[in-house]
Amino acid sequence: MFFNSLAFAIFLPIVFFLYWFVCNKTKKAQNALLIIASYYFYSCWDWRFLFLLIFSTFLDYYTGIQIEKGKSEQSRKFWFWLSILVNLGFLGVFKYYNFFAASFSELVNSAGLKASPILLNVILPVGISFYTFHGLSYVIDIYYKRIKAEYNFVDYSLFVSYFPLLVAGPIERATHLLPQVKIKREFNFQIAKEGVYQIIWGLIKKVVIADTCATYANAVFDNYSSMNSLSLILGAVYFAFQIYGDFSGYSDIALGVSKLFGLDLLRNFNYPYFSRDIAEFWRRWHISLSSWFRDYLYIPLGGSKGGIWMKIRNTFIIFIVSGFWHGANWTYITWGFINAIYFLPLLLSNSNRNNIDEIKLTFNTDSVKVIFNILFTFFITCIAWVFFRAKTITDAVSYLKRVIFNGDFYAQYLDNERYNYEVLPMIILFVLVEWNNRTKEEPLSGKRSMLRVILALGAILAFGTYSDYKEFIYFQF
Repeated sequence: MFFNSLAFAIFLPIVFFLYWFVCNKTKKAQNALLIIASYYFYSCWDWRFLFLLIFSTFLDYYTGIQIEKGKSEQSRKFWFWLSILVNLGFLGVFKYYNFFAASFSELVNSAGLKASPILLNVILPVGISFYTFHGLSYVIDIYYKRIKAEYNFVDYSLFVSYFPLLVAGPIERATHLLPQVKIKREFNFQIAKEGVYQIIWGLIKKVVIADTCATYANAVFDNYSSMNSLSLILGAVYFAFQIYGDFSGYSDIALGVSKLFGLDLLRNFNYPYFSRDIAEFWRRWHISLSSWFRDYLYIPLGGSKGGIWMKIRNTFIIFIVSGFWHGANWTYITWGFINAIYFLPLLLSNSNRNNIDEIKLTFNTDSVKVIFNILFTFFITCIAWVFFRAKTITDAVSYLKRVIFNGDFYAQYLDNERYNYEVLPMIILFVLVEWNNRTKEEPLSGKRSMLRVILALGAILAFGTYSDYKEFIYFQF
């Protein structure tokens, strides 16, 4: 069930009505309804993996209690590592086993020996990377005595499996979401209206921007060997806006839907393509994942407090692991490695926290520098996105080499029966709208909001009717 599907358009109003008009008397009834709705939502993908979700939920619920009750450090460690290893074990089997088996076989064969890997014919459970990280952060926080264990199984289950964030985040923290699910929610019209605005803007990003850019990006990447330099450059730009519109659009819809139920989720994107350096980009892009790796991997490894080699080591670890989290492919690992290279100069020169203020432009030379830095950051981000999008590292390198050495910059007719430049005006308009509203979560609220909503809904219906691309990219992660 996609957020941009007719099934969800029917599902959401039904749950909303039952939540506020039938189950509104107690917190227990509200949470029970959301649990049932969440399990139904998840089972629409593949009901068999619902049992894996429930098992993972019970595992972390039970081990969290045992860690808190542990009378000795040895007992606490046992339950802690049991949860960690089982969670990562499931993730490893479903997501990474075939990658390691195939890579090991290739390594052995390259040495002149023969090896035939035993591969598993399994489907990757949707959302496993997200709900696994929910549980891991909860157990880790209990072990280090940052939070108390949750003894109400329904409340904890809702924290893990709440349907707006279940399959593609944001990655929530127990310290943020659990206190909210433990109290009865009261309907707030203003917050609900903000949620509706955010849902509509998320659909604009997904249906109008991401799905449109996808048809152009796919036409370029799938036929890059016959594309000229202009088409290849535009293809990278189109994919940059495809993945931004797709993932941040999902996050906006998730946050907006959650506001309808009186629950606040962590913000996941903050206009990342307006970043002035790569460090700022990672403070604005997939914020919940970046902060998760910072708090549960980077800082425990020593962060940036040690010597220069520790800083370098920790930087590469966090970015490579982040790349590997996205998928079992060397292209994702390379994408993480490239971002580590981008980040290192800022870290080693202690300038990775330079751009934490609000972006302001005036008519002076400083503004010219800001614009240049934004464009340069977007440029190097697009280079990294080529590796993220390509099927193999060889394809990514060949793609970039052709950008440099082809040298042709004429309009090219693509397989989607459109010219390579036709979607550019829409992207420019989208960027201008976001730039002028960069201090808000979405651009629809404010003056003439009703007119903006009507125009947005018209665009969603117009583009959605003829769009062939429906899936969200991050469902595969």
